[in-house]
Amino acid sequence: MLSFLSASPKETYRLGYRLGKIIVHNYSYKTAGDGSDSNKIICLVGSLGIGKTTFVQGLVSGLKAMPSATSPSFKLVNEYFGKLPVYHFDLYRLEGIKDLRNLGYREYFYGQGVTVIEWAEKIKNFWPKEYLAIYFHRLGEKERKINFISQGGKYRRILKKLEVITSEDFSD
Repeated sequence: MLSFLSASPKETYRLGYRLGKIIVHNYSYKTAGDGSDSNKIICLVGSLGIGKTTFVQGLVSGLKAMPSATSPSFKLVNEYFGKLPVYHFDLYRLEGIKDLRNLGYREYFYGQGVTVIEWAEKIKNFWPKEYLAIYFHRLGEKERKINFISQGGKYRRILKKLEVITSEDFSD
């Protein structure tokens, strides 16, 4: 686990941006049939208004994808394109797993690109075997503790790089 304290939305954005830069720099287009080597799944967990969308805005910017990220609350998924595709799910309004299946979630989760899921706890049973989970905890009006938990080797490597490039700017 890797933890950061964010004192402001700007720092939360910057943390997402740095993660995006690491992913785009180290992205592999190799696949193992199911896309497992090339897809990146990022599961975001935290309460309403805690900074998940701000983090995603930084992530999408770091991934050099367009357009700028906005919350897809009313349509469940937004797509952004750049060096690699980014699929941004916001499951706050998800009424049931049928909605997720109707979207064709497997194509997003197991295809090439980055899939980032806000309110991922709603579909915990559908998380793939390997993923990066990011938990947001409110410490104050603007302060957040952000915990990164990797499940799988590619995500451990990403977190090691994130720890190195952010060690001067954040403390845990």
